[in-house]
Amino acid sequence: QVQLVESGGGLVQAGGSLRLSCTASGRTFSNYAMGWFRQAPGKEREFVAAISWSGGTTGYADSVKGRFTISRGNAKDTVYLQMNSLKPEDTAVYYCALAGDYSSRYWALSNRNKYDSWGQGTQVTVSS
Repeated sequence: QVQLVESGGGLVQAGGSLRLSCTASGRTFSNYAMGWFRQAPGKEREFVAAISWSGGTTGYADSVKGRFTISRGNAKDTVYLQMNSLKPEDTAVYYCALAGDYSSRYWALSNRNKYDSWGQGTQVTVSS
């Protein structure tokens, strides 16, 4: 059974930065695509960023492009989300996700239905 654990959330002022981390156990994590999603109160869970198994392919939601960067650690067992120039509208619970299909490892997947394992989430609050 796969377990994903996020960390790094917190309270930050607008314009500030945070770095989220996600570690996994229970599967060869490094061979699968990974993603970050977020969910604000009363809203649907939405795509933020994704990365292929090698880290060579990344994708971002338009709302975060140019401000957020997704990356994988050298051992590919940790995924990071560097968030810069944060805005109040970035406030949400951020979730790390692991793709369920090994054959999709080459892609940065924005469809949340492609992920079958999720972390418990970490709260990010941006004050104005």
